[in-house]
Amino acid sequence: MLTLQIIANVWDKHLMTMRTIEHLHMFSIALLLSIIIGVTVGVFIYMRPKTANPVLNFLNIVETIPDLALIVLLLPILKLGAGPTIAACVLYSILPVARNTYTGLKGVDEQYTYVAHAIGLSPREALFKVRIPMSLPLIAGGIRIALVFCMGVVTLGGLVAAGGLGTVLQNGIQLYEKDAILVAGLWTGLLAVFLDGFAGIVEKKLHERYGTW
Repeated sequence: MLTLQIIANVWDKHLMTMRTIEHLHMFSIALLLSIIIGVTVGVFIYMRPKTANPVLNFLNIVETIPDLALIVLLLPILKLGAGPTIAACVLYSILPVARNTYTGLKGVDEQYTYVAHAIGLSPREALFKVRIPMSLPLIAGGIRIALVFCMGVVTLGGLVAAGGLGTVLQNGIQLYEKDAILVAGLWTGLLAVFLDGFAGIVEKKLHERYGTW
């Protein structure tokens, strides 16, 4: 049974404050890149509908590759460390953001864009001032999925010397330290639940603000 004393000992021994900072640093970079690339891809395939199926199919194929296998495949290019971990996170997380962005843009009621054109907005202005804001609830939903993917893949980074909480889990498994495994596993899970909860609140607020179609 875990006690506060055991948790404190594990925390100090495995430098978990530093590992948590490393974990969140990799997670933040990966999620930010996923959002930027995913939204860009979503807007691109919306503006060029013929590319939608090929691009989404390709991203679906990437999604089927096991996460650990993908990290290993990236090792010859990016070497050991945070590089392959962040890259794998991004590759996994582009799909939900891009798909939701595309679906959101495509699903906006035409009456809104009709009004936008009627008041003199160009198609580009209508996209950025009407369609994208109206799509934000769905885009937020895609980002929430990407957040969960990133948190899971970053934890595997410990296997390739990326640091983070995955290192504590790996050390615990190698040394058969049950307390380290439990503390690191529970803390990683709590972080994921907290971040997902925060993303859920943001998504809910956007739904209240922009509604659904």
